[in-house]
Amino acid sequence: MNKYLAHLNKIEFVVTDACTGRCKHCSQGNHALSGHRIDPGFAAEAVRKIAAEYDIQTVMTFGGEPLLYPDAVCQIHGAARDMGVGRRQVITNGYFTRDISQMEQVAETLAQCGVNDLLLSADAFHQETIPLDAVKQFTRIALQNGIPLRIQPAWLVSPENYNPYNEKTWEILDIFGDMGISANEGNIIFPEGNALKYLADYFTTQAPINPYIENPQDLRCISFAANGDVLGGNVYRQDIVDLLREYKPRMG
Repeated sequence: MNKYLAHLNKIEFVVTDACTGRCKHCSQGNHALSGHRIDPGFAAEAVRKIAAEYDIQTVMTFGGEPLLYPDAVCQIHGAARDMGVGRRQVITNGYFTRDISQMEQVAETLAQCGVNDLLLSADAFHQETIPLDAVKQFTRIALQNGIPLRIQPAWLVSPENYNPYNEKTWEILDIFGDMGISANEGNIIFPEGNALKYLADYFTTQAPINPYIENPQDLRCISFAANGDVLGGNVYRQDIVDLLREYKPRMG
């Protein structure tokens, strides 16, 4: 076992960098509706190989909007279920179609492949460009299929900070609360990408700690980019077992 990965317990996949939203708080900048997508077969095999060597507790898929490619999401989480991974998470904005039959098909597939923690990104920023009614419709269908669901809002400065974005987010959370859906703590917006471009005036004090930075000498989570990049290599060009074995943190 690689000593730098001794405490590895989570795997993340950026299923695609394409997105249905145009959120001004996005740390990745603008997303197009076309772009890279993870190869489902490579991703599922990576889950199996990593979980065979490490005590993986969580597998997460996100994007972009991951449910643009539900086949990839479900192959990844099906492999995680089969390997005994306890938490199988999807982060979605809930808007990948307006077709109710397609929503029903995707929700049924997510339930069948073992997704047990659906995190719905809903807040003032997402709802500037993503229709709330369509998100609510998918939410009802997901719940009907027995998928546990929570709202994961994005907060500007802090949840307690009084600003127009947070006020709108609280209103949106009340709407989902009336549907019996609770919110988790969410995340504090970090000043990168679109957030730095459109919301710079709000970052007048010390920036929050970037929650996505890992200690390279003690990785607890490894992330696969939509193009297959991981651990300084690429899973399409080198076996994930070799990438795990050869990983060393960059010095300097």
